[in-house]
Amino acid sequence: MSITLVNKRKHIISLADLSAQETLEIINRGIEYANGAVELGHQLKGQVVGIYFTKTSTRTRTSFTTAALRLGAQVISYGPNDLQVNTGETMNDTLQVLSRMLDGLVIRTAGSPDVLKTFAKQERMSIVNAMTQDEHPTQALADLTTMKRYFGELAGLHIVYSGEGNNTATALALALAKFPNIHLSFFTPPGYGLNLKILSYAQQEGQKRNTFIKEFHDLKFLPSNADIIYTTRWQTTGTRKTDPNWRSIFEPFAVTDQLLSKYPKAIFMHDLPAHRGDEVEASVIDGAQSIVFEQAENKAYSGKAILEWCME
Repeated sequence: MSITLVNKRKHIISLADLSAQETLEIINRGIEYANGAVELGHQLKGQVVGIYFTKTSTRTRTSFTTAALRLGAQVISYGPNDLQVNTGETMNDTLQVLSRMLDGLVIRTAGSPDVLKTFAKQERMSIVNAMTQDEHPTQALADLTTMKRYFGELAGLHIVYSGEGNNTATALALALAKFPNIHLSFFTPPGYGLNLKILSYAQQEGQKRNTFIKEFHDLKFLPSNADIIYTTRWQTTGTRKTDPNWRSIFEPFAVTDQLLSKYPKAIFMHDLPAHRGDEVEASVIDGAQSIVFEQAENKAYSGKAILEWCME
């Protein structure tokens, strides 16, 4: 018996797969949700969303779970030990089965996104990458929603990122490269920078829009102006540092009061969780320039926009 597919599902695996217009649509929709301009409960009514996280999560898991529920969907949540991948079943077989039972799957792994990319070729179930080792696309979508809510526009922003060139940094580069007249400066410890292939791709995309993305390994190249100072936790979920002396290499890249004093009009952003005293001083993250909890709240609004864009 053949099965007729009524709707073609969309996926968010990598921000490189989204056009600038699609990215902006998701951001603007997130802002509409944040402003209370959208009636809730009908967008995903009758659909079932799976939430499968193999690694710890507070904000991302909660934001997508509440987003699905508030949009009218039912939710099935899977922990790291709940599925038969733990007994030897392949991830591809697991996803093949889930696609015949779920309408959407929000998934976090600590590995490569290759399995997700392969499985995104099917059209039964939407796949949302809630973080892989290489990229955290939904974090960047929430971050750009935060930036646009705060500044009104993304164009023309000057952003300084200080810390490891991790999956959050990758997503920021890919996302901001889609918008015009932005200056994004990454300051990363030597040996812990962005993937050079992805950085080169983002730089080329940005240049088409007069956006400049640069990476430095020395803070002496800090720009004179910045609207946003951004950092992330040094020990990202699912990764380890092989160098036993890595902390001494990272310490100069911490966001301190001294660094923030160079940019008195800038806001401070952090994807959380934060380790006060490591990547950021407590007085910075708890200070007047910090909007980290507003940033976290925006993940709930962005999560609604992402699920609606993929599944409605």
